Amino acid sequence: MEWLKSLAIAGVIAVAAIIVYAVVKSIIARLLENRIRNHEEAELRINTLKTLLSSLVGYAIFFIALVAILREFGVDTTGIIASAGIIGLAVGFGAQGVVSDIVTGFFVLLENQVNVGEYITINNYSGIVEETGLRYIKVRAFNGDLHYIPNREIGALTNHSRGNMQALVDIAITYDTNVDEAIQVMQKTCDRLAQYTPAIVDGPNVLGVQSLSDSNWVIRIIAKTENGEQWAVERTLRKELKKALDEAGI
Repeated sequence: MEWLKSLAIAGVIAVAAIIVYAVVKSIIARLLENRIRNHEEAELRINTLKTLLSSLVGYAIFFIALVAILREFGVDTTGIIASAGIIGLAVGFGAQGVVSDIVTGFFVLLENQVNVGEYITINNYSGIVEETGLRYIKVRAFNGDLHYIPNREIGALTNHSRGNMQALVDIAITYDTNVDEAIQVMQKTCDRLAQYTPAIVDGPNVLGVQSLSDSNWVIRIIAKTENGEQWAVERTLRKELKKALDEAGI
């Protein structure tokens, strides 16, 4: 009846493996949900990372369980373990790029470096993120081009969509203009704009003369804006400052 005993032990091992897998899978989900929250794309990242980690852990648990069951029935598993190691090395060498993509993508998602809809720059590519994954990131440039950037090629990632941004405008006026009067007119215009432009968080403030050219003073104005609104605020500033200067005869 030795085989019945081995069969019972094998059943216990199989059940134990299933229970361990379920527990570990639950722990992974809980950890990821605690790590990534309060973001629109959190659910997508959690599901992606949960699938990857659960699969890796599942393969490891069930492989160990299979080896234990085979040993219980007297099967020499040394060759199986050795073969698994060789196959793993072969796959690793043959798919180094894919493995590198997945590893890098895993940490990009885990660390919440980027979300869909954000404005980013990766290497020399700038645009709006359309999709994030374990192999590549899709970035839509402002001219409409769609860039597929493998995760392994992410040398530097700049996220322009986190926190307030800065609107910066330079206005050139001729040397025969009273620069103090021009600054006063522009600051009054900036103060007025700040009152009815919700996108402006702080300022705008006229810093003063930024530089001198052959025929002009260059006066700089800056403002802090809500994320993504900096370009609209810059356009509004240029238009309103030009109108104010014209009305003042400057």
